[in-house]
Amino acid sequence: MTSMTSMTSADSSFPETTATGAPRPGGPGLLAGRTVSRIGYGAMQLERLHGDRGAAVELLRRAVELGIDHIDTAQFYGDGLVNGLIREAIRPRDGVRVVSKVGAAPNPGGPIPLRPAQRPEQLRASVEDNLASLAVEQIPLVNLRRLDTGPGLRAEGDQVVDIDDQLAVMTALRDEGKIGAIGLSSVTLDGLRRALPAGIACVQNAYSLVTRTDEDMLALCRSEGIAWVPYFPLGSSFPTMPKVTDEPAVRAAAQSLGRTPAQVGLAWLLHHAPNVLLIPGTANPEHLRANVAAGTIVLDDATLAALDAVPTRSADVALG
Repeated sequence: MTSMTSMTSADSSFPETTATGAPRPGGPGLLAGRTVSRIGYGAMQLERLHGDRGAAVELLRRAVELGIDHIDTAQFYGDGLVNGLIREAIRPRDGVRVVSKVGAAPNPGGPIPLRPAQRPEQLRASVEDNLASLAVEQIPLVNLRRLDTGPGLRAEGDQVVDIDDQLAVMTALRDEGKIGAIGLSSVTLDGLRRALPAGIACVQNAYSLVTRTDEDMLALCRSEGIAWVPYFPLGSSFPTMPKVTDEPAVRAAAQSLGRTPAQVGLAWLLHHAPNVLLIPGTANPEHLRANVAAGTIVLDDATLAALDAVPTRSADVALG
């Protein structure tokens, strides 16, 4: 596997524009062996536009125009709604890498909208559901959402499944050509180490300026050429989790640079490690534009030192 250790957003060996000719927000990065813009789009918040399908499709088209060619989705986002929007909005000539995930399922009427779906047969069924709703023959990358760490669900009973059993079905799906590459989400460092022989293309864990407990895992991913795709890149609305935009150092940097605290939080992630790829989500066109513009921010050494000094807190919050 090719190391990303020396790769930067200015590396001329990677195309600086997307298939549509748009400049890459944040510069180029690698995801499962393909160049993508380092600022992508997390599609979960498209659920908020369930009453205005036209606005949702328009937002996705605007993302492509802005240079986004990495979209993160899941069949359980709106029980297929989001995948259907992506199918309608994204065209093959756009060159967009659509990434999905498995490991959970909709839970209508439950205390939280998702339930675990960790058993191998459920993982296979979820991949098939994603293929059908996206109307594709292969999903380039599918993340296996473990329930070991980070905020969110925890597995109980027959949903406690060994990672080796899960990787066996994911590898089989890759061999069958139904998925192109395997990623992991909400995984521990030990879990990632166990999974490395299967060939892991990316890791999605809760990670931000204020939640950096996975620093050792980020370093391992960097050395192994694995993309680091943090979710909750600005912290979270969970009551026990901090928010990047509340930090005095972030607010001071934003005021100095004439940017928003959210943009500074995203820019810090891009500066922190070259294998970081961002998928901030929004249902607002102006927020989308602002997220993309974060890729143009240059943080000097003094600003980076002040941001690096922000204390980290845990994101390990179980729900359900």
